Amino acid sequence: MLLALGSTAYAADAPGLTPSEIKVGGVFPFSGPASSYGIIGRAILAYVQSINDRGGINGRKINYIAYDDAYSPPKAVEHVRKLVEGDEVAFMFGQLGTPGNTAVAKYLMSKHVPAIAIATGSNKFTNVADFPLTTTSIVSYDTEGKIYAKFLTKTLPDAKYAILYQNDDLGRDYVNAFKAILKGDFDKKVTAISYEVSDPTVESHIVSLKSSGAEALLLAGTPKFAAQAIRKAAEIGWKPAILLNYPSSSVGATLKPAGLEKATGVMVGTNMIDPTDARWANAEGTKSYLTFIDKYMPGADIADFNILYGYTQAMLLEDLIKQCGNDLSRENIIRQAKSLKNLALPTLLPGISINTSDKINMNYTQMRLQRWTGTRWDLFSEVLDASSE
Repeated sequence: MLLALGSTAYAADAPGLTPSEIKVGGVFPFSGPASSYGIIGRAILAYVQSINDRGGINGRKINYIAYDDAYSPPKAVEHVRKLVEGDEVAFMFGQLGTPGNTAVAKYLMSKHVPAIAIATGSNKFTNVADFPLTTTSIVSYDTEGKIYAKFLTKTLPDAKYAILYQNDDLGRDYVNAFKAILKGDFDKKVTAISYEVSDPTVESHIVSLKSSGAEALLLAGTPKFAAQAIRKAAEIGWKPAILLNYPSSSVGATLKPAGLEKATGVMVGTNMIDPTDARWANAEGTKSYLTFIDKYMPGADIADFNILYGYTQAMLLEDLIKQCGNDLSRENIIRQAKSLKNLALPTLLPGISINTSDKINMNYTQMRLQRWTGTRWDLFSEVLDASSE
């Protein structure tokens, strides 16, 4: 009887936990309009398998359960409910997409389930008071947008700028960041056109933006549409300075479909090494990543930045569970997720590290700018954040 009572109390105190396993949940667009991001979830699953093959963490294997929401908020809600109430996961990790994370946020808080390292840069999730059980794992779109706006005002101070943005929190955060930097000059200098994620193409939008006379173009959306925009701009002979948003920065998912030559000169902020770049060939992060790909994702396109991102996310999951020690209660999971100090994962660029606290729930606040040469990314800035001049 004492053993039975003990095990019941143990389960109640730490959902999703047994002496040999911890259950963790994730939701990704394995299909649908943002399916190029699905490989992130697959990379996390593959890395978790590598952890389990090494014996797990402190004797426990990770049961990472990932479902496909097809980038649909109602499906995200359905799957998260199943993960929490059916699968009884300890916490959510890495759920991808602003719409889906928005749709499930209140439910997860009502169930006291941490949402760790969510893959959205939506600025609202950085509000610790509103989202006390959440940490984010993309530089906020607000921070990224401010870095880009400051860059353009320095390099093209007298030019007009164009913004093609996804008509949701993702895209609007970039527009608002430009408004914050340009202030009263925004309406005079910027032409912004939105698109819906359900639109088949944005080609007509690019034609309209060219007619604005803009000398710079920010693409604030997802890879499918960024690729269409880059390709169309080249086809109509428009040659603005193109800035990509971080979620569209994959060579495999964006630049290859656009045409690697057509994408020459495109710029983006990043915080991770490029494993295809010879300069990082001897870096420990590159070596371990390529070894992982060979064993757990053979044939995968190493130029697809989304795979590297998923791999990095999974390393973060591993570090977090290790840092929790034997206390894998939900309370300690969120406490440790907000106590990461100078965590420099091997795939991060030099100078980039993770630092969280009770007041800062963002895993990443720093970026460096890079330019596509036609064959590789060329870094051309120091470490930047929202306060950088």
